[in-house]
Amino acid sequence: MTSETRTDMSRFPTAGHFASWLGLCPGTKITRGKVMSGKIKRVANRAAQALRLAAAALRSSQSALDAYFHRMCGRMDKPKAVIAAAHKLARLIYTMLTKGEKYTDQGQDYYEERYRERVLRQLAQRAEKMGMKLIVNEQPA
Repeated sequence: MTSETRTDMSRFPTAGHFASWLGLCPGTKITRGKVMSGKIKRVANRAAQALRLAAAALRSSQSALDAYFHRMCGRMDKPKAVIAAAHKLARLIYTMLTKGEKYTDQGQDYYEERYRERVLRQLAQRAEKMGMKLIVNEQPA
């Protein structure tokens, strides 16, 4: 990865710029509020290819990234889910290289619980906008 990008990440102001340079961001061809195309740009970049391979290999791990990949597979076809997971990996790598932080995987259960909490919070907000109140009925596991 560092042979392609070097260790100096200052030329990329944000993680989004880094992911775009890798060619892992969707296009934004929008006219009059309608999305015309969301294709990613084609780049000849070994780092992006390595990230896509790593993202495709996530399906057999028991990590939070695996849970993210499987959730994306449920929402879109597999090649797009691989790109989405590779984009997430690129953002993680950017953060690790710029801030010097280590990545600690919280695990699949942690990710699923956070996702559940996020969905419940969004449902409660939607119910409140409609003048209703969401009551969560906890089911024993």
